[in-house]
Amino acid sequence: MAGLNETPRGARTHIAFFGLRNAGKSTLVNAFTGQDVAIVSDVAGTTTDPVSKSMEILPLGPCVVTDTAGLDDDGGELGAQRVRRSLAVLSTCDVAVWVATEAEGAALAGEEARRRAEFFAECSRRGVPALEYRRSESVEAFKARVAHLRLSDAPPPLLDGLVHEGDSVVCVCPIDGAAPKGRLILPQVQLIRECLDAGATASVCQPAQLRSCLARGPVSLVVTDSQAFTAVRDTLLGAARDASPGALSAPPPLTSFSILFARQKGDLDEFSRGVEAAFSLRDGDRVLIAEGCTHRRQCNDIGTVKLPKALARLSGASLDFSFVSGQGFPEDAAALRKAGCRLVVQCGGCMLTRREVLRRVAIAREAGVPIANYGLVLAAAAGIRTAPGRGPLVSL
Repeated sequence: MAGLNETPRGARTHIAFFGLRNAGKSTLVNAFTGQDVAIVSDVAGTTTDPVSKSMEILPLGPCVVTDTAGLDDDGGELGAQRVRRSLAVLSTCDVAVWVATEAEGAALAGEEARRRAEFFAECSRRGVPALEYRRSESVEAFKARVAHLRLSDAPPPLLDGLVHEGDSVVCVCPIDGAAPKGRLILPQVQLIRECLDAGATASVCQPAQLRSCLARGPVSLVVTDSQAFTAVRDTLLGAARDASPGALSAPPPLTSFSILFARQKGDLDEFSRGVEAAFSLRDGDRVLIAEGCTHRRQCNDIGTVKLPKALARLSGASLDFSFVSGQGFPEDAAALRKAGCRLVVQCGGCMLTRREVLRRVAIAREAGVPIANYGLVLAAAAGIRTAPGRGPLVSL
């Protein structure tokens, strides 16, 4: 049960440690976390894959600390793969730490200086804040330095500018064959928590109970699971038509969990343009559907069943679909172009960092491939479009 109470990895600050082999990265990570996270030995190249640990660092907050393999691994193609996997961590980390070896000898010092310069240049290119740790600094002093970082690109709250103290929010959460047994999914839980933090009231219902929720009093915002857009739209319009004088006369603003996450972690304008591209797809065009988390597929799964049906409706074409989950997204624009995709549809990204979602948007943009969002595609398939200038709110 403890895992259910932890801050999700996508909402944590990711701190990754880099350096040469035998620089002491694993020793530092273990001391930094206070646990034996990584295997430590005198053998160069002991760490072969990134190893992560979730922890809390106050006042910075919930974090993920990652140890990586040495960037000077010269073990042939296998060593090159380990270096690539280590550098791939930069795509998701919020803070990069270079662990200095303080090597003795001109040759070793020159090699480290070159690798260090290349690393800091890559961090600068990616916009990743980078620190350096030297053995002369105590671990506790370095930890305090990290703890007081103020990151400029932290994502805004999900409900930023939409909900205020005293507001009433209705969350529509369908319970069908694809819903996990006995619990709500992460986006629903996170949104309810944000309502509480804002001093707002959150009501939770299934589509069939929405009308009774509306009858209880003024509603400031309705947030629905994207797959229920049609039912929710019809209920909101019907309630507005049937309202007695002085009661509900206009439907409250509407959005979806996926669209809110797309605004928080991605580029909503880019995703909206991607939806427009979906209308122009032709027979045989390939669409990549990308999901941030990995889970066992259920009947009527949103990614593999409902989205392909929605895209077929929008385009009127017979399309070719490919699917990736977790970290399976193409690593760069060349890989995406090679896949031959005409459109990418990205999930809300509740399990991904903002840096990772924006990286995917940037890859698609560089490859010249439009990228859309789950919620916006499903809304469009239901005849609901994002209203100009209204951000994540949709137009009924």
